[in-house]
Amino acid sequence: MKAAFVAVVGRPSAGKSTLVNFICGQKVSIVSKVPQTTRNAIRGIINRDEGQLVFVDTPGRHISNKKMNMKLMDVSQRALCDADIILYVLDTGRPPGDEERELAVLLGPLAANTVIAFNKTDLHQADCGRAADFLARHLPAVPAERCFKISAKTGDGLEPLLGALYAMAPEGDPFYGAEYYTDQEVDFRIAEIIREQAIMRLRQELPHALYVQVADMEFRDAPGKESAQKLWVRAFIVVERESQKGMVVGAGGEMIKSIRQGSQKELAKIFDWKIELDLRVKTGKDWRASDSTLKKIIG
Repeated sequence: MKAAFVAVVGRPSAGKSTLVNFICGQKVSIVSKVPQTTRNAIRGIINRDEGQLVFVDTPGRHISNKKMNMKLMDVSQRALCDADIILYVLDTGRPPGDEERELAVLLGPLAANTVIAFNKTDLHQADCGRAADFLARHLPAVPAERCFKISAKTGDGLEPLLGALYAMAPEGDPFYGAEYYTDQEVDFRIAEIIREQAIMRLRQELPHALYVQVADMEFRDAPGKESAQKLWVRAFIVVERESQKGMVVGAGGEMIKSIRQGSQKELAKIFDWKIELDLRVKTGKDWRASDSTLKKIIG
């Protein structure tokens, strides 16, 4: 029996979260077109006859000295240190940039345990040759037989990739029971879904300026349904400035209503019981510069 932790790394928007979700067959990580949507080390678990792989989806590695970005890079670095295998997801739809070069330097000493996924091969602009040339120059210690062309969106090429990961995994007992596909707590999953729905609906500059805080959760009897229960949740979308609250609420409350309804629809796909959201907005002034706040929401 094999068992391994697999750290999934790459530049922002390389498709790491989409890949983990497809492999696990469930929504483990939220997904959006906004770079660095992932803020935590998100674990997705796959169980097969060969054993168990625990994929750790990490924040996209971005070069910036801002406090929040540095915290995100700490999350990624810890995942690398704790992993048995590293899966480097490289976006073939874009030319390699400074983030790729920084990653190549970081992964150089870890090359013996690194597997490469050339992702987004379903795109017309995909250029695997360009990606392979980059690796040959900057990460030559990873052999070609550990590089795989895949599409996290369609699933093409995933079986050979998984075969390689299982082949590299050490012998060991599973870390989680066979019924698990993630180890996330309920409140965290709810907060992430709300944040995803907010990101999808709000203008480009606002998503990085918000986070979601679940304040209360309580099981209540569903009216008219014997022995049925629903989970009532009060949550806050927290923004940095008072002027941003109006964007989240929207004219006549339409924006926050849309976020709430979209969140409840997505949560119904994840949980067996109905979830009723009491969603509100509040200000956490300059929270991205607050060590105590960042410590609570990033980890």
